[in-house]
Amino acid sequence: MTYSRARSQALLERARNSLAGGVGSGVRLAEQPGPLYFERGVGPRIYDVDGNEYIDYVLGQGPLLLGHSPQPVIDAVREQVGQLLISAGEHVVEIELSERLQRILPVAGLVRYNGSGSEAVASALRIARAATGREKYIKFEGHYHGWPDPVIISYWPNPAQAGPREQPHAVPGSGGMVGHVLEEVIVLPWNDLEVVEATLRERGHEVAALITEPIMVNSGGIAPGPGYLEGLRRLTEQYGVVLIFDEVITGFRVALGGAQELYGVTPDLATYAKGIAAGLPLAAIAGRRELMDLIVNGSVLHGGTYNTHPLVMAGANAAVAYLERERDTVYPHLFAMGDRLRDGLRAVCARHGVPCVAGGVGPAVQLAFTNRPAIVDYRDYAARDQALYQKFVAQLAVRGVRTILRGTWYISAAHTADDIDATVVATDAALAAALG
Repeated sequence: MTYSRARSQALLERARNSLAGGVGSGVRLAEQPGPLYFERGVGPRIYDVDGNEYIDYVLGQGPLLLGHSPQPVIDAVREQVGQLLISAGEHVVEIELSERLQRILPVAGLVRYNGSGSEAVASALRIARAATGREKYIKFEGHYHGWPDPVIISYWPNPAQAGPREQPHAVPGSGGMVGHVLEEVIVLPWNDLEVVEATLRERGHEVAALITEPIMVNSGGIAPGPGYLEGLRRLTEQYGVVLIFDEVITGFRVALGGAQELYGVTPDLATYAKGIAAGLPLAAIAGRRELMDLIVNGSVLHGGTYNTHPLVMAGANAAVAYLERERDTVYPHLFAMGDRLRDGLRAVCARHGVPCVAGGVGPAVQLAFTNRPAIVDYRDYAARDQALYQKFVAQLAVRGVRTILRGTWYISAAHTADDIDATVVATDAALAAALG
């Protein structure tokens, strides 16, 4: 087996002279076996500048729900690019997509768009504060809601510094953050309804919003416990708190209507990004009409030069139309491939005597090397053997499988059973090599 990163390494050294760190996002510096430069992707595969081919489970960190270069999206963008790039005005496609989302998303009384999930989350929190007249919000340890100061708090905190599990400290996620943002947030453990209830009983009058990933994909692929989301819905209604589902990852991925369709719980507001536009940069906020009307009447500012960019909206409309049209085949396939991969990963770990949890929901698979029988919150996830996993991911790459260092494996509609089976074979060899 021959594997080379020579061209990628040379390009990285060149890039460091002009691009900070040589990468466009800090997360990519940790990629194993190192930052790679890619030149094309087709279906479930991606190809780097050294000629290496990978079965891709990164999928652009999630957006490529239809796989690389989906033809309906390419066709729609190609048609649009010859008509209108940007106008600082309106166009028909944004209406078509919005009407489609109203049909699909239980929460969507009205929708608005931005370029990133971070912007959508900022808008949701702003709306909640305007609606309630309160300032604080509740978030959960290990949940990711974007990288700006007000929300990059207690994402991956060191448990030794984060305080007791039931009352975690708010831990800043970056240097350079202003201190007062830590005073705006109440951090709680996830999947513990009693702690949420006790907090709202004591401090509900201060809380504008409770924001949650409905499935904790960013840190462990953790499904909500039985009745947990229903309990959050009941408690937020009881205390007049706006319930926000961050469906940036789960939206369109675990069901056409996202996690709220899968679990039958409708929030007040929801944010979307990764799955909505098949790889193009688009985010959306959807919510109850009376809340979204705060944007309409001018009480809450929502703007952006690139909002509803014609090229992006054309691609998103084509992608969501495809999912809506093919939902009866796409989603059973996604779940079947997810289950096939989980079963294969468990079997490989058992064969090598490595305790693991292969979890996640549907096509968002999560693997962690851990002695714990289950992962139910961030503290469980933080206790995994990440050193072994890092070696494992590097060994996977040289065997033609690309996946995410934190343990998430995204599956697209383009992945086949043969792809999954080839991945399991590579996983067996990679784990053996990682164990040394």
